[in-house]
Amino acid sequence: METFVEIDVLTLFPEMFTGVLGASILKIAQEKGLVKFRLVDIRDFSTDKHHSVDDRPFGGGPGMVLRPEPVFAAVEHTESRSIGTPVTRVLLTPQGERLTQTLARELATLPRLLLISGHYEGYDERIRTGLNPREVSIGDYVLTGGELPAMVLIDTVVRLIPGVLGKEDSLDEESFSNGLLEYPQYTRPREFRGMKVPEVLLSGNHEEIRRWRLEQSEKRTRRRRETDKRTGE
Repeated sequence: METFVEIDVLTLFPEMFTGVLGASILKIAQEKGLVKFRLVDIRDFSTDKHHSVDDRPFGGGPGMVLRPEPVFAAVEHTESRSIGTPVTRVLLTPQGERLTQTLARELATLPRLLLISGHYEGYDERIRTGLNPREVSIGDYVLTGGELPAMVLIDTVVRLIPGVLGKEDSLDEESFSNGLLEYPQYTRPREFRGMKVPEVLLSGNHEEIRRWRLEQSEKRTRRRRETDKRTGE
């Protein structure tokens, strides 16, 4: 049975999503009728003539903070479109839980996601406490806003929806699906600038190939994890 997922994105810059949502796997998923995207401009819910959505932080400090009123209004208006369908609110924020393949698989099973991608210095804390969203981060680094993290989350989740990819078994061999990084891949030509394709991949022995790929995945994962430990990641 195919799964249909609705994804609403609340953003100050909906135009940033146009190219990403209209290409590659995300475009195919929409054409198959497996996912529907809605882009909601938070500025449309501002109540002043300048359409302002941010203000200086109380207590002083750098930057501007996203105000709660337009965000609450945008969330409530968007959720009212599909009454009866449970909505999972997701706030893209550096303070959130790390986006992993396991989390992506969980989100891909949900019928409707509402992504809140902020900008500027941060969110008014009442957006977190009042809306009680699930907070998600794509990594420990600084970005200009939540739009790029929202795109990353969308791409990670949508490709896991049953029916989106042509070969479902390909998901099981990708990086992180089984806790390991993906093994090295090769295609034609057999030799390129002195670099040859490993003989085992040309042998036709599927069991030997399976073992070789598992060994390479384990080695690659082990090297990567050792590097992470040295760099403190």
